[in-house]
Amino acid sequence: MRTLAITQNVTLDGRVEMLGDWFAPQAQGDADNGDLLEENRRQDAAADALLVGRRTFEDLRGYWRDLEGDTTGISEYLDGVRKHVVSVTLDEPAWEGTDVLRPSGADDLVAQVRRLKEADGRDVVCTGSITLCHALVVADLVDEFRLFTYPVVQGAGRRLFPDGYEASGLRLAEATAFRSGIGYQRWVRR
Repeated sequence: MRTLAITQNVTLDGRVEMLGDWFAPQAQGDADNGDLLEENRRQDAAADALLVGRRTFEDLRGYWRDLEGDTTGISEYLDGVRKHVVSVTLDEPAWEGTDVLRPSGADDLVAQVRRLKEADGRDVVCTGSITLCHALVVADLVDEFRLFTYPVVQGAGRRLFPDGYEASGLRLAEATAFRSGIGYQRWVRR
């Protein structure tokens, strides 16, 4: 079975909703971020499926699809990876390699994601898509949490885990401090 990993950029106070300008994706190509970029590329090579909600998909498509001169490799990765978008309103994804998942409800979403996990392939990564992440967490479908922690406190915004959600049985599998001050932790289910 494939690993379903939630990969998020998060603030020190646990916020994944970006209300400020603390995350600059093109800055990952800077010389000081070479170690961070190397980790991103390692994770990209281990994944052949991206699972996102409609808003995140449209943000990614609007920024990365036609970006010229990208030194990070993110555009190339997103152009090549199989994209699965959860949406009941998106008619035409307008990005090659994109499937639209149209769940009729929470149970159908869970069933479709389970089928995706059971299919042959490498990792399935979900990023952004806070509402979708919450649904995946509550349905107990997530195998790993890959968190890139930025050294800022935002003070507001949605968190990775929905209010009231409790979990135990997670194990720290990896931890890295990058030269930029960004930290990385990979948490896996036991």
